[in-house]
Amino acid sequence: MKKGINIWSFPGDWAIADCIKTAKEAGFDGIELSLNGEGELSLSATDQEVRDIRVRLEEAGLEIAGLATGLYWDYPMTSANPEIRTKALDVCKRQLELASAFGVDTILVIPGAVGVDFIPDSEVTDYEVAYERAQEAIAHLLPYAERAGVSIGIENVWNKFLVSPLELRTFIDSFQSEYVGSYFDVGNVVQNGYPEQWVRILGHRIKKVHFKDYRRQAGGLHGFVDLLAGDVNYPAVMEALHAIGYDNYVTAEMIPPYTHHSQQIVYNTSRALDAILERPIQ
Repeated sequence: MKKGINIWSFPGDWAIADCIKTAKEAGFDGIELSLNGEGELSLSATDQEVRDIRVRLEEAGLEIAGLATGLYWDYPMTSANPEIRTKALDVCKRQLELASAFGVDTILVIPGAVGVDFIPDSEVTDYEVAYERAQEAIAHLLPYAERAGVSIGIENVWNKFLVSPLELRTFIDSFQSEYVGSYFDVGNVVQNGYPEQWVRILGHRIKKVHFKDYRRQAGGLHGFVDLLAGDVNYPAVMEALHAIGYDNYVTAEMIPPYTHHSQQIVYNTSRALDAILERPIQ
């Protein structure tokens, strides 16, 4: 498995070049970038801007581990507003285009939500309606994924939707395509489940993996802690990943950032991943 770091783990005001440089110094194999509404890698990113980022990666000897986006929180595929649903589809199409340009094999996709507690006044959608809209959206996007040669990875998040591994497995299998799979986040299931069980149940459907840690006793968003400081049974998770033959990136997504010396979380996370992956500590 390869060791990655998500760009959200860095100070928010850092340039992509600075994140790449620090990720390399910290010992990562790759960095997961994010498609944003504005900034260096935005929906309107030009071919030259993409090439510039690729050059930065090549110069650093770093791979791009994946392409995420937080835009699906603003534009859920399950919204009652058809304009918002169309915008979500446009975001995903652009994400697929950029992933293909970067040589990324899977993008992170949030297929909508029933409700989101940590977003004030978030839209609440009937579960059955959300399921139907999400299925319709992914089915619409599937031909675009196939043409791009990039898989749609459904991430398990706190959206009150696809809340069990059995349900997520059924949702993925309904498309009968190798281009729809799981972008499995280990830490996100700890509040109400066991990630090693999810890994075994999802099996070959897992395209990418996010590593976080979570302390149940803290609860809520405050439960997210440094790797190896929470309740994730990482030996069991690694055993399950090995059992299904997973050999792609495990990418740390570290939230929240440190209040002081915030870049230190990148170096600490790299050492923790070395321990989890049983690599020699550098």
